[in-house]
Amino acid sequence: MKKQAGFIPVYYDSSEDKVFLQIDATDQPLLFQSSLPQGVGSNDIGLDRGQLGATRLVQFERYGNKILLKQLNTEYRASADNPAEKASIDEAFADSVIAGFTIVASNDDSVLIDYTAQLFSDIHGIAERLKSSNQGSFKPDASRSGVYMEKTKAFPLNTELEALVTFGGNGTGSYLRSVTPDADSVTVHLHHSFVALPDDGYEPRAFHPFSGYWKHSWQDYSAPITEPLEQAYIRRHRLAKKDPGAAISEAVEPIVYYLDPGIPEPVMSALKDGASWWNQAFEAAGYKDAFQVKVLPPDADPMDVRYNVINWVHRATRGWSYGSSVVDPRTGEIIKGHVTLGSLRVRQDYLIALGLTSPFGQDSNATTAQKEMALARIRQLSAHEVGHTLGIAHNFAASENGRESVMDYPHPKIDIENGELSLADAYDVGMGQWDNYVIAYGYQDFADDTNTREALESMVVAAREQGLKYKSDADVRASRHASADGHLWDNGENPLAQYDHLMQVRKLALSNMGLDTLQTGESLSSLENALVPVYLLHRFQLEAVAKQVAGIHYQYENKGDYAKPRGVKMVAPETQVEAMTRLIDASTAQVLAMPDALLDLITPPVFAEAETREQFNGRMGRVFDPISAAESAAAFSLQLLLHPERLNRLVYQHSRQSSVPGVDDLIRKIFSVHFYRQQRANSNLIARLQLVALQSVMQTLQGKDTAPEVKLAITAELMTLTEWLEDEDDVPGYRALEHYLEHYWETGEWPLAFSVKPLPPGSPI
Repeated sequence: MKKQAGFIPVYYDSSEDKVFLQIDATDQPLLFQSSLPQGVGSNDIGLDRGQLGATRLVQFERYGNKILLKQLNTEYRASADNPAEKASIDEAFADSVIAGFTIVASNDDSVLIDYTAQLFSDIHGIAERLKSSNQGSFKPDASRSGVYMEKTKAFPLNTELEALVTFGGNGTGSYLRSVTPDADSVTVHLHHSFVALPDDGYEPRAFHPFSGYWKHSWQDYSAPITEPLEQAYIRRHRLAKKDPGAAISEAVEPIVYYLDPGIPEPVMSALKDGASWWNQAFEAAGYKDAFQVKVLPPDADPMDVRYNVINWVHRATRGWSYGSSVVDPRTGEIIKGHVTLGSLRVRQDYLIALGLTSPFGQDSNATTAQKEMALARIRQLSAHEVGHTLGIAHNFAASENGRESVMDYPHPKIDIENGELSLADAYDVGMGQWDNYVIAYGYQDFADDTNTREALESMVVAAREQGLKYKSDADVRASRHASADGHLWDNGENPLAQYDHLMQVRKLALSNMGLDTLQTGESLSSLENALVPVYLLHRFQLEAVAKQVAGIHYQYENKGDYAKPRGVKMVAPETQVEAMTRLIDASTAQVLAMPDALLDLITPPVFAEAETREQFNGRMGRVFDPISAAESAAAFSLQLLLHPERLNRLVYQHSRQSSVPGVDDLIRKIFSVHFYRQQRANSNLIARLQLVALQSVMQTLQGKDTAPEVKLAITAELMTLTEWLEDEDDVPGYRALEHYLEHYWETGEWPLAFSVKPLPPGSPI
């Protein structure tokens, strides 16, 4: 057999296509990492090239003629020196044996195991992912799998194994059919890494809720009864100054990230620029050239855990990018940063820029500004995802400080200058104050005589005194959440003012759209592709506006952070009223009607032109349907406003402070805008939006999570609407609507319920 010496020696038998591992030491912990070097190519399925699996602490153990690969339980520990105390924890909580092998050869020093079956197994959970995404039932087929020796290598501190693995089954899903030649046969590459544990030189750093880092924690059952069980630290790379006492010092070993050599220009340069911004933050923390970005050498494997990498990943549709890490589960030390950037994102931003500016007129066909906006966005994207692999969490409140972090989700900042839209300042450049703060918190190397705990606490205090805001995923990602601060894809400190500005931008952009939005030779039907992101330009800012309704102001606060606790404060009643008004107005024909000149241009798709999910969902077949597009947008706004959790908070806030509008006030305002103050419903668009408004209210009324007092208030306003319709039954459709409501009162069933057409995908913009 062919042998490769290294951390775990590897033997390969080409006559049998089998790979063997030589186990020289058992009962010795090491790291095991699975990954997906070659993926499926569908964002919806979520099995992308370069995807990392879980990092596991494992060890090989011998039982007679067997070797078992056991994953050790790192969640429950005893840090005490007493061996019996440690043993009691080991015996109390289960480990997991993830593979078993029969010894095929041995000598006095080592044993040999056949690892082939494990290499061909579904260690990455691919079959379950395909099943859960409704793509079909699959299992690995060893007869159609093989050891991939080109990426099977043994190094002194890590051993890398790879296989081509085929999953056979019945591919029933449309996502899978769109990305495979044969949906019944899904062939990917699976990679296994065995890595030596780092030495004991790493010093864990304490987690603070305001640190800006993800938490790495475990339960320490040997902690004193007066101390918490949970031991919380941040995730970070190992980094130290050559001279900790110096104001500026080189690093003992810099953090180096390597770019996928398959990235094309000018994208390659843009991604390198964006990732390199982090060196500004490390310089501010007293390092010289401690963070570097290079192109991956030709002889290096991006799946090798020795390399931090930035991968350029292709999918059939645009989708999310990711920043993942290989983390030592014992300490939180980041062993490898692994960035996955979706290649179609830059095209989406370019499309948005073209739609906003309609550049293809007779006087100019230049698209330099639009290309620069797209490249500026992916510089931000590169910096953002690299930040995650440095251990840093999202900060969705940073935009309220003036775009002070790349860890926010940025919306393009579009200005109006002399009646025209400007993209010149669409995205910020470089590190912000928040980024400098989090790098200092996580990576500052303090002099030996410095009390690290006190130094970190002083950093937190200083950041708060600067007015820096921080809100991460758990508080703001879902549009139903209560936090009035921190929003995805927004700009500015005042969400209502920013919404008003975006609506002006949207109105101007829609009025400018037409033939000049298209390049010569493009189909008129493709105008819809550029229309969608412009028509829905306000969708994310609407979420920020919605969070002002029954919203609260608060921060991540510990006892003692302030002399007087900041606690929780309701959004001002007048702000809540203004937010309600904007959300309801966003569901009206005045906002959602499209220019007639634009509608007269959009033909059904030309022959052989694909219809995609990026387009509106309509009810008119292949004919463009602006009524259903407005239906989708109106329902989005009203469903944000009428989410049961939001109304449950609203009725509670109203009970505590009567100046906060009640649920009855809100429902009455919706009916007033769409019915009581509306002109006679002789417009198809107005009539559809009336039904959307009523449908949205009925859904909330019938929702299982809607509080009973909220249902009572909605019911009262529905009864008022029914009585009003009795006096308006000469208006077309109102008599029938009254009949349907009477049916509801009699039976409890709403016969006019319909499925609102969903919006095209928004995130990630």
